[in-house]
Amino acid sequence: MTGSPPARGRSRRRLGQNFLRDPNLLDAIVRDSGVDGEDVVLEVGGGAGALSERLAPVVAHLHVIELDRRLEPELARLPANATVTWGDAMKLDLASLEPAATAIVSNLPYSIATPLLLETISELPAVESWTVLVQREIADRLRADPGSKTYGSPSVVAQLACEVSMVRPVGREVFDPPPRVDSAVLRLERRGPAAPEGLRRLVREAFAHRRKSLARSLEHAAPGGRERALAALEAAGLPADARAESLSPEDFRRLYEEIS
Repeated sequence: MTGSPPARGRSRRRLGQNFLRDPNLLDAIVRDSGVDGEDVVLEVGGGAGALSERLAPVVAHLHVIELDRRLEPELARLPANATVTWGDAMKLDLASLEPAATAIVSNLPYSIATPLLLETISELPAVESWTVLVQREIADRLRADPGSKTYGSPSVVAQLACEVSMVRPVGREVFDPPPRVDSAVLRLERRGPAAPEGLRRLVREAFAHRRKSLARSLEHAAPGGRERALAALEAAGLPADARAESLSPEDFRRLYEEIS
């Protein structure tokens, strides 16, 4: 999903976008974000600007990223403190935007929601909060607890740096056209720096073979690593037969420190 309804009420489908058509939800997202006149906000997937035009008046600066240049007439109506950058958010250098973003508020394109959230946690250290509309499945995955079926590498990486919570579920009827999935407003609040690349790689390798013990998974990823993993598990106070889904984000941090 991406975008919001065309600012003057004209409903159009562009590049598979599903526009938000509920003004109350748009207003609620801005309130949920808590952004104010000191914030520089990044909105990825500006669509026709319905969320953008609500954000711009209450923040210091608004960066809008949009791929579809056919939406230029709608986004051209935004006030002077809004800058529109045209392109694919996953290919743009978001860290080069000036002034630097302090918050992300978006109806995120669902196809890039997870990688974009994880990338911005890592690459945009000045960002302190994310208030984003995403597919419900993504919201459940990123806030999942250890031991649950949805708990995985994205859950750990996000929770190592942020408190993750679901603000509100969102039904399909608020979109035009209605999607085939339910949605949710997801909130991330930074509590520390992003996990270093070595820790993120350890987490990815640990979840690559969910049915295996953690030691076996790491051996499969890096031959010869099983004994090292077993020693690190013992030093971290974790069971030798632990599986990736049983470890909390802080367990992974301790394990990484021992392996390192």
